[in-house]
Amino acid sequence: MEILEKYIKATNTHSFDEVRKLLHPNAMFFFSDKSCITHEEIQTYFETAWSLVKNENYEAHNVIWLFKENTSATCTYTYFYEGYVNGEYTSGRGRATNVFVKKSDKWLLIHEHLSPLPK
Repeated sequence: MEILEKYIKATNTHSFDEVRKLLHPNAMFFFSDKSCITHEEIQTYFETAWSLVKNENYEAHNVIWLFKENTSATCTYTYFYEGYVNGEYTSGRGRATNVFVKKSDKWLLIHEHLSPLPK
């Protein structure tokens, strides 16, 4: 679905104003080290990550849409990121689940859950 592509593109702008345009007012994010339940908490988490990983590129691989209806859609994927930490190239992967809802004819992200890949 196009909404996931828009979300990935917005994330890669490194501007939370672009990400915010795609977030539901009740959006909640679960990261491996923190849960963020307000836009302010989500913004702080994103901006901290962007300040640590310079020139970060974020991608979604192996996307599987578990559910798609008129007002809700859920997908899982393997996320991939790359960038520079303290001038050295770094990259990583993990698991992601995103839940989108349609509000006033616009798709919005209401939940994201990121976790490490199983060992």
